[in-house]
Amino acid sequence: MTDPNSVESTEPESRGEKTASRSLHILVIDDDPNIRKTLTFALEKGGHQVVAVGNYQDGLTEGTQQVFDLALVDVRLGDRNGLALVSDFQSDAPWMKVVVITAYASIESAVDAMKRGATDYIPKPFEPEEIRLVTEQIGRLRALETQVDELQDRLDRSEPKLSLETNSVEMQQSLDMARKAAESEAIVLLRGESGTGKTLIARAIHDWSARRGKPFGVVSCPTLSEELLASELFGHEKGAFTGAVREKPGRIATCDQGTLFLDEIGELPPALQAKLLRFIQSREFERVGGETTLQADVRIITATNRNLETAVEEGSFREDLYYRINVVDIALPPLRNRRDDILPLARQFLEFFSRVNHTNHTDFTAEAREALQSYLWPGNIRELRNMVERAVILGEGEHVGLKDLPALSPDEQRVPRIGDPITLDELEELHIRRVLANTETIQEAAETLGIDPATLWRRRKAYNI
Repeated sequence: MTDPNSVESTEPESRGEKTASRSLHILVIDDDPNIRKTLTFALEKGGHQVVAVGNYQDGLTEGTQQVFDLALVDVRLGDRNGLALVSDFQSDAPWMKVVVITAYASIESAVDAMKRGATDYIPKPFEPEEIRLVTEQIGRLRALETQVDELQDRLDRSEPKLSLETNSVEMQQSLDMARKAAESEAIVLLRGESGTGKTLIARAIHDWSARRGKPFGVVSCPTLSEELLASELFGHEKGAFTGAVREKPGRIATCDQGTLFLDEIGELPPALQAKLLRFIQSREFERVGGETTLQADVRIITATNRNLETAVEEGSFREDLYYRINVVDIALPPLRNRRDDILPLARQFLEFFSRVNHTNHTDFTAEAREALQSYLWPGNIRELRNMVERAVILGEGEHVGLKDLPALSPDEQRVPRIGDPITLDELEELHIRRVLANTETIQEAAETLGIDPATLWRRRKAYNI
């Protein structure tokens, strides 16, 4: 007679079949040591990472301290009901899929499991092939969720996908360093002026690495208050602060096994610098308002347009954190040093914004091309992007001309000095235009100008910016 708690040891007939669509981090919770051993063997053979425990409390502890893609949970765990773990995991780790396994299958328990949020329900005894099929399905689902998150991230930023081909020797050297760094697990520090493409290179490093296909997250350090930035990075518990109406996992948790890019790391508040240093050293962290220590396997890439060495000397940036993030230091040249790349980049932006805005722009006039290449581009690639987008929206005809690029006219390019015969309004308009070209968001621009976003909006309307 077959033991209801056993797993059949028969191998699948087709050994050449593909296993899961992606490697998963799996938690096995079963009080039978033979089940744990057999499941661990079968899952690890399929290329997955497995943690196996034998009781309710250990399962709850592991499930809330580490980031798992999937949990296989037995219904009866000694005198505890394993279905309660389904509810716990739904609350504390909503991204994790839970599959219930039991030797005492019934319609009632299956319905109860699904109501609590279980993804699937498998009665014992089961064969390795059943587990393989379940992990494949979960793997495909998690991969799709990752893709959706990343696509939404890209849509939110509305950024065209730029080619990394370059005619600049300096830029090519930086790309070569980035490719070599991508093959390692080293933390990368990207340096460069605002708008030089640091986010693009960070994404490329992730795509070239062994972590490609896993989550890639971006956190811009200057754009949030210290409290919200802590929540964005580490997550928060329900009720941790005003507005925290539900638990939030945070970027570190959702990027487990992937890469997290921290843009403008030099703006990270001192209290968060200490927490980030601890995570880099131990891979451990706590959510805001929480006491449970969590773990995650995340590669960190950082970027800055500040001189961090000076910040260390001034005491605004921790020296120990500086040395931890400055393992591979890659400098990105400003656009003015990449003259041969200006027109190819401008044409990529032109093609993208023409398609998005349903216009028929195909190229720039000779006069516009000459002006594009001779301009100094203080806002770098971001300024070029904004200028081309404006030209596409407001310009007419197939070719973008100099009249569609007013910032490139000789009069506009002359930067006035203090004391020149110009009005305060003219000076203010020029300053606002330059700040907007060098910042990513209205909030960031307003903070740089020392005014609130509503005031900046009124200024933009007045100056037709």
